[in-house]
Amino acid sequence: MGWSHLGFLCCCYLVVVVAYGSTKKLPIISFDEGYTHLFGDDNLAVVRDGKSVHLSLDERTGSGFVSQDLYLHGFFSASIKLPADYTAGVVVAFYMSNGDMFEKNHDEIDFEFLGNIRGKDWRIQTNIYGNGSTNIGREERYNLWFDPSDDFHQYSILWTDSQIIFYVDNVPIREFKRTESMGGDFPAKPMTLYATIWDGSNWATNGGKYRVNYKYAPYIAGFSDLVLHGCAVDPIEHIAKCDNAEGSEAIPTGVTPVQRIKMEGFRKKHMTYSYCYDRVRYKVSPPECVIIPQEAERLKAFDPVTFGNGRRHHGKRHHHSRISQAKSTSI
Repeated sequence: MGWSHLGFLCCCYLVVVVAYGSTKKLPIISFDEGYTHLFGDDNLAVVRDGKSVHLSLDERTGSGFVSQDLYLHGFFSASIKLPADYTAGVVVAFYMSNGDMFEKNHDEIDFEFLGNIRGKDWRIQTNIYGNGSTNIGREERYNLWFDPSDDFHQYSILWTDSQIIFYVDNVPIREFKRTESMGGDFPAKPMTLYATIWDGSNWATNGGKYRVNYKYAPYIAGFSDLVLHGCAVDPIEHIAKCDNAEGSEAIPTGVTPVQRIKMEGFRKKHMTYSYCYDRVRYKVSPPECVIIPQEAERLKAFDPVTFGNGRRHHGKRHHHSRISQAKSTSI
Protein backbone atom coordinates (compact mmCIF):
# COMPACT_ATOMS: atom_id res chain seq x y z
CA MET A 1 0.00 0.00 0.00
CA GLY A 2 1.45 3.40 -1.00
CA TRP A 3 1.35 6.65 0.95
CA SER A 4 -1.48 8.01 -1.23
CA HIS A 5 -3.71 5.10 -0.19
CA LEU A 6 -2.77 5.70 3.43
CA GLY A 7 -3.90 9.30 3.09
CA PHE A 8 -7.36 8.10 2.08
CA LEU A 9 -7.38 5.56 4.89
CA CYS A 10 -6.53 8.21 7.47
CA CYS A 11 -9.16 10.60 6.24
CA CYS A 12 -11.76 7.90 6.66
CA TYR A 13 -10.92 7.16 10.28
CA LEU A 14 -9.74 10.45 11.75
CA VAL A 15 -13.16 11.77 12.74
CA VAL A 16 -13.02 15.30 14.13
CA VAL A 17 -15.24 18.36 14.25
CA VAL A 18 -14.66 22.08 13.81
CA ALA A 19 -15.13 23.00 17.46
CA TYR A 20 -11.87 24.10 19.03
CA GLY A 21 -11.76 24.38 22.79
CA SER A 22 -9.07 25.23 25.28
CA THR A 23 -5.96 23.16 25.88
CA LYS A 24 -7.73 21.62 28.88
CA LYS A 25 -10.08 19.81 26.49
CA LEU A 26 -7.42 18.56 24.11
CA PRO A 27 -6.18 14.95 24.36
CA ILE A 28 -2.98 15.78 26.28
CA ILE A 29 -0.49 12.95 26.83
CA SER A 30 2.52 12.42 29.06
CA PHE A 31 6.02 12.47 27.61
CA ASP A 32 6.51 8.71 27.94
CA GLU A 33 3.21 7.97 26.19
CA GLY A 34 4.26 9.54 22.92
CA TYR A 35 7.86 10.73 22.90
CA THR A 36 11.42 9.62 23.40
CA HIS A 37 14.76 11.32 24.03
CA LEU A 38 16.52 12.43 20.83
CA PHE A 39 19.83 13.98 21.93
CA GLY A 40 21.36 16.14 24.63
CA ASP A 41 21.96 13.72 27.52
CA ASP A 42 20.78 15.32 30.77
CA ASN A 43 19.95 18.59 29.00
CA LEU A 44 16.50 17.05 28.63
CA ALA A 45 14.50 16.86 31.86
CA VAL A 46 10.99 15.44 32.24
CA VAL A 47 9.11 17.28 34.99
CA ARG A 48 5.62 17.76 36.48
CA ASP A 49 4.72 14.06 36.79
CA GLY A 50 5.88 13.38 33.25
CA LYS A 51 3.61 15.96 31.63
CA SER A 52 6.25 18.60 30.85
CA VAL A 53 9.77 18.71 29.42
CA HIS A 54 12.65 21.16 29.80
CA LEU A 55 15.10 21.38 26.90
CA SER A 56 18.32 23.25 27.55
CA LEU A 57 21.25 24.56 25.55
CA ASP A 58 24.68 25.12 27.08
CA GLU A 59 28.32 25.08 25.94
CA ARG A 60 28.27 21.28 25.66
CA THR A 61 25.11 20.59 23.69
CA GLY A 62 21.56 21.43 22.80
CA SER A 63 18.80 18.89 23.31
CA GLY A 64 15.66 17.49 21.77
CA PHE A 65 12.92 14.88 21.80
CA VAL A 66 11.01 13.04 19.08
CA SER A 67 7.68 11.25 18.74
CA GLN A 68 7.76 7.47 19.01
CA ASP A 69 5.54 7.08 15.95
CA LEU A 70 5.35 8.32 12.39
CA TYR A 71 2.15 10.16 11.45
CA LEU A 72 0.29 10.77 8.19
CA HIS A 73 -1.91 13.79 8.94
CA GLY A 74 -3.22 14.95 12.30
CA PHE A 75 -3.10 17.68 14.92
CA PHE A 76 0.13 18.28 16.83
CA SER A 77 0.49 20.79 19.62
CA ALA A 78 2.55 21.92 22.60
CA SER A 79 2.56 24.81 25.04
CA ILE A 80 6.03 26.34 24.94
CA LYS A 81 7.86 28.87 27.11
CA LEU A 82 10.99 30.29 25.51
CA PRO A 83 14.21 31.43 27.22
CA ALA A 84 14.40 35.05 28.38
CA ASP A 85 17.01 37.83 28.29
CA TYR A 86 19.81 37.67 25.68
CA THR A 87 18.91 34.82 23.29
CA ALA A 88 20.66 35.80 20.05
CA GLY A 89 21.61 32.76 17.98
CA VAL A 90 19.31 30.42 19.93
CA VAL A 91 16.86 28.37 17.86
CA VAL A 92 13.91 26.49 19.35
CA ALA A 93 12.09 24.29 16.85
CA PHE A 94 8.77 22.41 16.95
CA TYR A 95 8.37 20.65 13.63
CA MET A 96 7.57 17.55 11.59
CA SER A 97 10.02 15.87 9.24
CA ASN A 98 10.88 12.60 7.53
CA GLY A 99 14.40 13.58 6.52
CA ASP A 100 15.85 10.51 8.19
CA MET A 101 13.77 8.24 5.91
CA PHE A 102 13.71 10.30 2.70
CA GLU A 103 17.04 12.10 2.44
CA LYS A 104 16.54 13.33 -1.13
CA ASN A 105 12.79 13.95 -1.15
CA HIS A 106 11.86 14.71 2.44
CA ASP A 107 8.82 16.60 3.72
CA GLU A 108 8.83 19.14 6.53
CA ILE A 109 6.41 21.40 8.45
CA ASP A 110 8.15 23.88 10.75
CA PHE A 111 7.62 26.20 13.67
CA GLU A 112 10.95 27.90 14.39
CA PHE A 113 11.58 30.42 17.13
CA LEU A 114 14.58 32.70 16.56
CA GLY A 115 16.23 34.37 19.54
CA ASN A 116 17.38 37.97 19.67
CA ILE A 117 19.60 40.45 21.47
CA ARG A 118 18.47 41.98 24.74
CA GLY A 119 15.58 44.39 24.25
CA LYS A 120 14.51 42.80 20.95
CA ASP A 121 11.66 40.31 20.63
CA TRP A 122 11.77 36.65 19.66
CA ARG A 123 10.70 36.08 16.06
CA ILE A 124 8.62 33.17 14.87
CA GLN A 125 9.04 31.50 11.48
CA THR A 126 6.94 28.89 9.69
CA ASN A 127 8.08 26.89 6.71
CA ILE A 128 6.89 24.00 4.53
CA TYR A 129 8.77 21.59 2.27
CA GLY A 130 7.33 18.77 0.23
CA ASN A 131 9.09 16.03 -1.69
CA GLY A 132 12.51 17.61 -1.22
CA SER A 133 11.47 20.98 -2.68
CA THR A 134 14.11 22.87 -0.70
CA ASN A 135 14.89 25.08 -3.70
CA ILE A 136 11.60 26.85 -2.96
CA GLY A 137 11.64 28.13 0.59
CA ARG A 138 8.10 28.79 1.79
CA GLU A 139 9.01 30.84 4.83
CA GLU A 140 6.85 33.34 6.64
CA ARG A 141 8.04 35.34 9.65
CA TYR A 142 6.09 37.19 12.30
CA ASN A 143 6.30 39.14 15.50
CA LEU A 144 4.04 38.08 18.35
CA TRP A 145 1.56 40.11 20.36
CA PHE A 146 3.05 38.84 23.65
CA ASP A 147 6.42 38.01 25.14
CA PRO A 148 6.83 34.23 24.58
CA SER A 149 9.39 34.05 27.39
CA ASP A 150 6.96 35.33 30.06
CA ASP A 151 4.67 32.30 30.10
CA PHE A 152 3.58 29.19 28.21
CA HIS A 153 1.71 29.69 24.93
CA GLN A 154 0.20 27.05 22.67
CA TYR A 155 1.63 26.37 19.20
CA SER A 156 -0.19 23.90 16.96
CA ILE A 157 -0.01 22.33 13.50
CA LEU A 158 -3.03 20.90 11.68
CA TRP A 159 -2.00 18.77 8.71
CA THR A 160 -4.51 17.14 6.35
CA ASP A 161 -4.31 15.91 2.78
CA SER A 162 -5.48 19.31 1.53
CA GLN A 163 -4.18 21.97 3.93
CA ILE A 164 -1.74 22.90 6.68
CA ILE A 165 -2.70 25.42 9.36
CA PHE A 166 -0.41 26.93 12.00
CA TYR A 167 -2.02 28.18 15.24
CA VAL A 168 -0.77 30.31 18.12
CA ASP A 169 -3.03 30.25 21.19
CA ASN A 170 -5.91 28.95 19.05
CA VAL A 171 -5.48 31.81 16.56
CA PRO A 172 -4.63 30.56 13.05
CA ILE A 173 -1.67 32.55 11.76
CA ARG A 174 -1.12 30.76 8.45
CA GLU A 175 -3.31 28.67 6.17
CA PHE A 176 -1.50 26.78 3.42
CA LYS A 177 -3.72 25.01 0.90
CA ARG A 178 -2.69 22.26 -1.48
CA THR A 179 -3.02 23.19 -5.15
CA GLU A 180 -2.66 21.19 -8.35
CA SER A 181 0.09 23.54 -9.51
CA MET A 182 2.30 22.41 -6.60
CA GLY A 183 2.56 18.89 -7.95
CA GLY A 184 4.36 16.79 -5.33
CA ASP A 185 5.60 19.75 -3.32
CA PHE A 186 2.87 19.40 -0.67
CA PRO A 187 3.95 17.24 2.31
CA ALA A 188 2.36 13.86 1.71
CA LYS A 189 4.54 11.21 3.35
CA PRO A 190 4.48 10.11 7.01
CA MET A 191 6.51 12.32 9.34
CA THR A 192 7.82 12.32 12.89
CA LEU A 193 7.34 15.22 15.31
CA TYR A 194 10.45 16.85 16.78
CA ALA A 195 11.21 19.48 19.42
CA THR A 196 14.75 20.85 19.74
CA ILE A 197 16.87 23.70 21.07
CA TRP A 198 20.23 24.38 19.45
CA ASP A 199 22.90 26.91 18.51
CA GLY A 200 22.02 28.62 15.23
CA SER A 201 24.61 31.38 15.57
CA ASN A 202 25.59 31.21 11.91
CA TRP A 203 22.22 32.44 10.67
CA ALA A 204 19.45 32.86 13.25
CA THR A 205 19.89 36.49 14.35
CA ASN A 206 20.58 39.16 11.73
CA GLY A 207 22.15 36.63 9.39
CA GLY A 208 24.71 35.56 12.00
CA LYS A 209 25.73 39.03 13.16
CA TYR A 210 24.78 38.20 16.76
CA ARG A 211 25.82 34.83 18.15
CA VAL A 212 24.95 32.75 21.19
CA ASN A 213 26.62 34.10 24.31
CA TYR A 214 27.07 31.22 26.74
CA LYS A 215 27.52 33.65 29.59
CA TYR A 216 23.71 33.54 29.74
CA ALA A 217 23.47 29.73 29.56
CA PRO A 218 21.76 27.49 30.19
CA TYR A 219 19.01 28.53 27.80
CA ILE A 220 15.90 26.58 28.82
CA ALA A 221 12.74 26.04 26.76
CA GLY A 222 9.73 24.49 28.49
CA PHE A 223 7.22 22.22 26.74
CA SER A 224 3.87 21.09 28.19
CA ASP A 225 0.28 20.26 27.10
CA LEU A 226 1.69 17.76 24.60
CA VAL A 227 -0.79 16.65 21.91
CA LEU A 228 -0.13 13.94 19.30
CA HIS A 229 -3.45 13.29 17.60
CA GLY A 230 -3.34 11.71 14.18
CA CYS A 231 -2.83 8.64 12.07
CA ALA A 232 0.18 6.68 13.34
CA VAL A 233 1.84 4.69 10.57
CA ASP A 234 3.70 1.41 10.78
CA PRO A 235 6.79 2.13 8.63
CA ILE A 236 7.14 -1.52 7.59
CA GLU A 237 3.56 -2.65 7.08
CA HIS A 238 2.32 0.77 5.86
CA ILE A 239 -0.76 0.42 8.04
CA ALA A 240 -2.25 3.52 9.66
CA LYS A 241 -4.02 3.59 13.00
CA CYS A 242 -5.92 6.81 13.60
CA ASP A 243 -6.51 8.28 17.03
CA ASN A 244 -10.02 8.85 18.37
CA ALA A 245 -9.03 9.40 21.99
CA GLU A 246 -11.04 11.29 24.55
CA GLY A 247 -10.76 14.96 23.77
CA SER A 248 -11.03 14.49 20.01
CA GLU A 249 -14.00 16.84 19.90
CA ALA A 250 -11.61 19.72 20.65
CA ILE A 251 -9.46 19.09 17.57
CA PRO A 252 -9.97 21.62 14.74
CA THR A 253 -10.46 20.75 11.08
CA GLY A 254 -10.00 24.19 9.59
CA VAL A 255 -10.49 27.90 10.12
CA THR A 256 -13.85 29.09 11.43
CA PRO A 257 -15.27 32.47 10.31
CA VAL A 258 -14.36 34.04 13.66
CA GLN A 259 -10.85 32.59 13.48
CA ARG A 260 -10.45 33.89 9.92
CA ILE A 261 -11.08 37.44 11.12
CA LYS A 262 -8.46 36.95 13.84
CA MET A 263 -6.00 35.46 11.33
CA GLU A 264 -6.40 38.38 8.96
CA GLY A 265 -5.86 40.80 11.84
CA PHE A 266 -2.75 38.95 12.99
CA ARG A 267 -1.20 38.89 9.54
CA LYS A 268 -1.95 42.57 9.00
CA LYS A 269 -0.27 43.58 12.24
CA HIS A 270 2.47 41.01 12.79
CA MET A 271 3.66 39.38 9.53
CA THR A 272 7.07 40.75 8.54
CA TYR A 273 8.01 38.37 5.72
CA SER A 274 6.31 36.10 3.20
CA TYR A 275 8.06 34.28 0.38
CA CYS A 276 5.09 34.97 -1.89
CA TYR A 277 5.98 38.68 -2.02
CA ASP A 278 9.77 38.40 -2.14
CA ARG A 279 10.68 39.95 -5.50
CA VAL A 280 14.41 39.36 -5.00
CA ARG A 281 14.03 35.60 -4.73
CA TYR A 282 11.05 35.19 -7.04
CA LYS A 283 10.39 37.48 -9.99
CA VAL A 284 7.16 35.54 -10.37
CA SER A 285 5.50 34.22 -7.21
CA PRO A 286 5.40 30.41 -6.81
CA PRO A 287 2.16 29.04 -8.27
CA GLU A 288 0.47 28.20 -4.95
CA CYS A 289 0.67 31.81 -3.77
CA VAL A 290 -2.50 33.86 -3.44
CA ILE A 291 -1.49 37.51 -3.71
CA ILE A 292 -3.45 39.88 -1.49
CA PRO A 293 -2.88 43.48 -2.63
CA GLN A 294 -3.13 44.92 0.88
CA GLU A 295 -0.48 42.48 2.16
CA ALA A 296 1.76 43.27 -0.80
CA GLU A 297 1.58 47.03 -0.19
CA ARG A 298 2.14 46.74 3.54
CA LEU A 299 5.21 44.51 3.13
CA LYS A 300 6.54 46.77 0.37
CA ALA A 301 6.34 49.72 2.76
CA PHE A 302 8.02 47.63 5.48
CA ASP A 303 10.93 46.52 3.25
CA PRO A 304 11.02 48.18 -0.20
CA VAL A 305 14.12 46.28 -1.29
CA THR A 306 12.80 42.77 -0.65
CA PHE A 307 9.16 43.36 -1.53
CA GLY A 308 9.41 46.20 -4.03
CA ASN A 309 11.65 44.95 -6.86
CA GLY A 310 14.75 46.47 -5.26
CA ARG A 311 18.24 45.67 -6.43
CA ARG A 312 19.84 44.86 -3.11
CA HIS A 313 18.98 42.06 -0.71
CA HIS A 314 20.74 41.70 2.63
CA GLY A 315 18.83 38.68 3.90
CA LYS A 316 20.01 35.12 3.51
CA ARG A 317 17.89 32.07 2.90
CA HIS A 318 18.86 29.02 4.87
CA HIS A 319 17.70 25.47 4.58
CA HIS A 320 19.24 23.26 7.19
CA SER A 321 18.71 19.96 8.90
CA ARG A 322 17.62 20.88 12.41
CA ILE A 323 18.65 17.50 13.77
CA SER A 324 22.14 17.46 12.30
CA GLN A 325 22.87 21.09 13.14
CA ALA A 326 21.47 20.75 16.63
CA LYS A 327 23.57 17.67 17.27
CA SER A 328 26.65 19.37 15.88
CA THR A 329 26.68 21.64 18.93
CA SER A 330 27.29 18.64 21.15
CA ILE A 331 30.77 17.83 22.42
